[in-house]
Amino acid sequence: MDDEFCEVVVTASDADWLVGFARTLVEERLAACGQTVAPIRSIYRWEGAVQDDPEARVALHTRRALVPAIVERTRELHPYDVPCVIALPLVEGNPDYLRWIADETVTLSG
Repeated sequence: MDDEFCEVVVTASDADWLVGFARTLVEERLAACGQTVAPIRSIYRWEGAVQDDPEARVALHTRRALVPAIVERTRELHPYDVPCVIALPLVEGNPDYLRWIADETVTLSG
């Protein structure tokens, strides 16, 4: 059962916006929860120059099958041109917690 779950990481410059975004995904049942961390410091190359900016980060716990929908919602709502959205597999965990993730997220029917 563990291989059907993942943690999706999304970053943004506005921590309050990110909290609202996480709430939207939980309300839409695309994620069971979102854990935000702020501030973080992001160092990256953008348009030919190295940037060093404060950001916030959210870790969303969800089903792997919902990652495409989360990517799409992020594209629709995020203020960045190219937002960070990455999914990391959950390889093991508390079976009760994983069951809770399943219960709190939508099931996609094929």
